[in-house]
Amino acid sequence: MGIAFSKLTTKSQTVIPREVRERLGLKPGDRVRYSYSASGVTIEKAGHGAEDDPFAVFTEWSGAADEEAYGRL
Repeated sequence: MGIAFSKLTTKSQTVIPREVRERLGLKPGDRVRYSYSASGVTIEKAGHGAEDDPFAVFTEWSGAADEEAYGRL
């Protein structure tokens, strides 16, 4: 596991460190997704149309039982 740091500007912006961009395969124009929980925040490259998934924010529906019950809808 690697560690990288960046600093927030006064507008709450930051640069994603080169090592992280390379690891995620990020290029200009790519979208990133932030997932957060009590244990921390995860950043990942967002696939095309990820923001169009109406269920993406409903993490309480992401269990195995829910996938079994609703996975074929």
